[in-house]
Amino acid sequence: MTAKELVRLDIPALPAFVGVARSVVTTVATTVEGIDDDRLDDLRLAVSEACTNAVDDDTPGRRVIVRCLLDEVELTVRIEDDGDGFTEASIAERGFGLQLITALVDSVDFAREGAVTAVVMRLMLDEV
Repeated sequence: MTAKELVRLDIPALPAFVGVARSVVTTVATTVEGIDDDRLDDLRLAVSEACTNAVDDDTPGRRVIVRCLLDEVELTVRIEDDGDGFTEASIAERGFGLQLITALVDSVDFAREGAVTAVVMRLMLDEV
């Protein structure tokens, strides 16, 4: 099952762009059948939390990549950055935000892939 990329957004890792990412992902998700308004609100908040974590760094020139992928059963939102990633200390410090993301989407993975930190959130599509 191959996912189709619906959008790829490359933004500066600055707090002012969190709203842009949130708006783009929400707009894309409204075009997907099988995601109701309550789930859109949950996704909007989860994207805000994930992007806020990704831009929580003052390193100039950093970028955040936001991708929305769709297959037959789920919408996947992948947020990547090249920041410091997650450490035990940062997970404890940001614990509530990470717990919130986990509660808002059907599944979430946090991964360190080389120099990239990725948060991969999935919403299962309702049958229509």
